[in-house]
Amino acid sequence: MAYDMLLLRFGEITLKGKNRMRFEKAALMHIKSLLRPYPAVEILREFGRIYVLLNGEPAREIIEALKQVFGVTSISPVKIAPPRLEEIIAAAKDFVRELPADRAIPFKVNARRVWKPFPYGSQEMNRLIGGPVLQASPQLKVDVHHPEVELRVEIREQGAYIFSEVIPGAGGFPLGTNGKAMLLLSGGIDSPVAGWSAMRRGLEIECVHFHSYPFTSKRAEEKVIELAKVLSRYAGQVKLHLVPFTEIQTSLARTGQDNLIITLMRRSMLRIATRLAEQSGALALVTGDSLGQVASQTLPSMNVIGRATDLPLLRPLVMNDKEDIIQTAKKIGTYDLSILPYEDCCTLFVPKSPSTNPNLRIVEKIEAGLTELAEQVEAAVKGTETLVIRPHEEVKRRSDQEEGAAVPDKWF
Repeated sequence: MAYDMLLLRFGEITLKGKNRMRFEKAALMHIKSLLRPYPAVEILREFGRIYVLLNGEPAREIIEALKQVFGVTSISPVKIAPPRLEEIIAAAKDFVRELPADRAIPFKVNARRVWKPFPYGSQEMNRLIGGPVLQASPQLKVDVHHPEVELRVEIREQGAYIFSEVIPGAGGFPLGTNGKAMLLLSGGIDSPVAGWSAMRRGLEIECVHFHSYPFTSKRAEEKVIELAKVLSRYAGQVKLHLVPFTEIQTSLARTGQDNLIITLMRRSMLRIATRLAEQSGALALVTGDSLGQVASQTLPSMNVIGRATDLPLLRPLVMNDKEDIIQTAKKIGTYDLSILPYEDCCTLFVPKSPSTNPNLRIVEKIEAGLTELAEQVEAAVKGTETLVIRPHEEVKRRSDQEEGAAVPDKWF
């Protein structure tokens, strides 16, 4: 069926009182950014709703894009008819002709007269539309309590909107309406899901990834760039900060504290991420920690690691089961990338017996003995390369452009 318009509805943001207008504007900006590849569409905003006039653009393709807009709870593809009874009935009959004819389908009409000068009331319209539609499609059986198909008709001055599908949206809050945070993005399953969960709650995110050449390969970095590109589908664009971590990792390995190496590494990562967050105006850090999943994610370990930063440390997945995280990763499109066998700097240095109950005093004493650690943290911050990732664009290496170099031949 060729639809004329998409109807987008908001959920939680309708509860935000005086902030509601700001939230709806944020969602509108996100929608506009995602619909740039479709120049014919027109976007209209109404209190609690957004309408996308298709003007011949592909409805299903655009729906898939708009399902990624946070704050939108549902989408309905709509046929528009002139607000006259005969035209509405004809359009409704055409609408149900698309339904299967080989089985009985429970059905009801739900009409709503928004435009009060229209001469027929809502209940009367249910009967006036339902009779001709049932005659035209004998497979339809009236069931007002449990309909499989609910034909909705909204009668407005500018036209009658006819629709039946209600396609679930991403929900949550519009992107960026609750501030900005810095996501520690590894190449694993959990951190991209944590980033998506943070965005769904209205946070704009920037990503930080730590690499350790020659311990980690370029393919591990490319994998993370692709993960950031998937997240950018939900944000329009995402900044990715690539942090050189080799010197710090080597210094920590020389301490001989194998059982504490992951604790020490993660504390250094939090210090670097905190510095980057301060530079970009982010007010929190986001990690993919899930309680008890690995040694560094026991409660004692998270306590000691988290004390390395003064910023709020958000852990959206902390109480989630691994299977739940995997299912979300599949839903948002990161799972197949996350399971590619390219190791990040943490997985390469996992000891045989990592500490699950590190002592903060001992950890701080080890760090105090590393006189070069503060300088290495500062050098890592200064050596960070920042990429701007957009969903449908090749990634240009930002550092080369800033130095006036030609764009490299290799793209990610």
